[in-house]
Amino acid sequence: MRVIAGKHKGMKLQAPSGSTTRPTSDRVKEALFQKIGPYFENGICLDLYAGSGGLGIEALSRGMNCCVFVEKNKRSAKVVEENIQKAGLMENSEVMRFDAKAALTRLFDREEAFELVFLDPPYADQQLAMDLQLLQSYQLLQNGAFIVCEHDSSVTPPEEEQNMAVIYEKSYGQTAVTIYEYDEEDPGKDGHVL
Repeated sequence: MRVIAGKHKGMKLQAPSGSTTRPTSDRVKEALFQKIGPYFENGICLDLYAGSGGLGIEALSRGMNCCVFVEKNKRSAKVVEENIQKAGLMENSEVMRFDAKAALTRLFDREEAFELVFLDPPYADQQLAMDLQLLQSYQLLQNGAFIVCEHDSSVTPPEEEQNMAVIYEKSYGQTAVTIYEYDEEDPGKDGHVL
């Protein structure tokens, strides 16, 4: 597992041991960043269910200003911190060791809003619809934000959520990626088609 492009291109990342995490493969990471990469330079990103932190670190390497990493597993959160430190990104990063709902509640209390969100929950615990609803109800999305969901290909994520439209879907074997765009006014209108 490595950083694919940007300032930290080629840097190897540690992965948490055990079966509780499933790091995004380089192939999937490269494909999804080819889709969203042209639309982001600077901004704030959220890596929910961070695992190793690979997606958030990739976003930082490609020019995002900062990233909040959420990982409830203590060992995995430590690996995220080690990967961030190795990349010299401590000043651009925050690691929150909470479950997704608790972290989203805290981010709401801080009035955070993100331009890019990665949702990569464990395949055994796919709650994409609930996570998407919380992101909206807690007002954690900037207008035009992209929400990148990595999920088991057998899971069918919502076609649309309030103010969110699917702009890209693709399966890579057992893994699938669905990308939503958030529009406060009218989902899907004048949105990107990737």
